[in-house]
Amino acid sequence: MTEALNDPEIAELVEREARRRASTIQLLAGETPPSPAVRAAEAAGPAAKYAEGYPGARYHGGCEVVDEIEQLAIDRACALFGSEYCNMQPLSGSAANLAVYAAFAQPGDPVLALRLDHGGHQTQGSRANFSGRWFSPVHYGVRRSDERIDYDELRDLALVHRPRIIAAGGAGYSRFIDYAALRAIADEAEAVLWVDAAHVAGLVAGGVAPSPVPFADAVTVATHKVLRGPRGGMILARPAHRAVLQKAVHPFVQGGPAMASIAAKAVCMRESGTVEFAAYAAMAVALAEQLCAELVERGLRIVSGGTDTHLAVIDVTGFGLTGIEAQRRLGAAGIVVDKAVLPFDPEPVTSGSAFRVGTSAAVVDGLDARDAHRLSEWIVRALHDPVGGPQHAGIRAEIAETLDG
Repeated sequence: MTEALNDPEIAELVEREARRRASTIQLLAGETPPSPAVRAAEAAGPAAKYAEGYPGARYHGGCEVVDEIEQLAIDRACALFGSEYCNMQPLSGSAANLAVYAAFAQPGDPVLALRLDHGGHQTQGSRANFSGRWFSPVHYGVRRSDERIDYDELRDLALVHRPRIIAAGGAGYSRFIDYAALRAIADEAEAVLWVDAAHVAGLVAGGVAPSPVPFADAVTVATHKVLRGPRGGMILARPAHRAVLQKAVHPFVQGGPAMASIAAKAVCMRESGTVEFAAYAAMAVALAEQLCAELVERGLRIVSGGTDTHLAVIDVTGFGLTGIEAQRRLGAAGIVVDKAVLPFDPEPVTSGSAFRVGTSAAVVDGLDARDAHRLSEWIVRALHDPVGGPQHAGIRAEIAETLDG
């Protein structure tokens, strides 16, 4: 494959990255390799075609075929998720999120969202992000008692601040969200309900997580996470919001769409409706649940006591570690994770007191729930050994043998 690059330096780096990935266990919650069919579609798709606008209403000529490609992707997504509207053009999940703000809010408007350290996402009010700079974020959180969303607090904040948007979903919240309760709160507060389903959309497609589509005004999706599509985003919404969302994506947020990526998204939508995809999604959840149970047996604490999804946040304070040190130790042993923060974490976000795992990539690489026992053993052994310690090389060898087998 790299021979076609005609660039020895990049070819060598690409090969090194492939070897790194093939010899390590990927437990990054937001990183799942695209399927071979998705990769083929993106490589063969109309990458050079400029197609500003939408099917049937482009600014450029020669868009007859790409109109059909985009419409097919839209139709497949609507059928898969039971939505009446879909915008396939966002170049990323964050771009889709920005479009939702552009469609429903004005600069300075209050937006109610989950706190970043409680499992939210930076596009939901972080001061380092456009959402915290251009809007007025108000944050709800989880209860200290069980580390699950405090819907009473959420309702109280919504009625006091009257946010233009109520946002749900995030990057580190592992439990199912009560979308019906959020819909009722949004209606009472006269707010738009937006669900960031970047992480759970693949589970929804696979039938192992509840869908936000019947309840939310808008749902944003990252197509490259559990969905196994190309890097990009999309928006599902009620048809009444079509006009404002179309204008928000183009021309407000971006210009021409990536048509090769949209071709790959169409393939992704087709694959995500298969029985094979449903089995993969179910196994990702089963592996995550079993891994959490095994880690608890080995002395680690799981935020909220477990998971309903493919991801979990693991507290390492009981091992005397920070999240960044846990990430380094696990990485040295060939286990790739993200550092994370705990709800009410005294540590800064740059270090944290936890690490986050996701199981979708591991399932693609051939692991299943039966592997949770030895995976938990590797994790705990690696955490007890400083970087460069004697355990890490042995764990790497065991992992390589497992992945080769």
